[in-house]
Amino acid sequence: MNRGQAQLAMKLGVRVQHVKNVIIWGNHSNTQVPDVEQALVYNDGAYQPASGLLEEKWVREDFTNSVQQRGKAIIDARGLSSAMSAANASKDCLRDWVRGTPDGEFVSMAVYSDGSYGVAKDLFYSFPCVCRNGRYRIVQGLHVSDHVKELMKVSEQELLEEKKEAGLK
Repeated sequence: MNRGQAQLAMKLGVRVQHVKNVIIWGNHSNTQVPDVEQALVYNDGAYQPASGLLEEKWVREDFTNSVQQRGKAIIDARGLSSAMSAANASKDCLRDWVRGTPDGEFVSMAVYSDGSYGVAKDLFYSFPCVCRNGRYRIVQGLHVSDHVKELMKVSEQELLEEKKEAGLK
């Protein structure tokens, strides 16, 4: 999610804090699915949908590839592991889980799937979540485009294969 927010902020010339509700669906790999359909950007004194400010081609190609390949880009640039990036994301997840998410905002968290959005149950999969009182809840009822649904299935399949390779049912 941090990767997606940063990319949108750069593209739109706003501060990262002025971008919210970017979704990362699926696995933490190059099959992760960045989704800006629900993203909001603070501009001209109010939040507005990011999707109306972005070209679909840029979202599908540049944005998606950049977010999916960010870990590799860090390794290539630094010649070192991207572990600090993962550690920072873990810290942010724990912060949101404990402190809660602000009203009207959600964060992406890898949580145990309950079958939401057609994702197989019993997988750890990244979903949009709200957090309150030390508990998370998957946000329900968001519109997901057919393109994003296709990508979500690829990420789900990768996780199902990893689960099978690990000998889990």
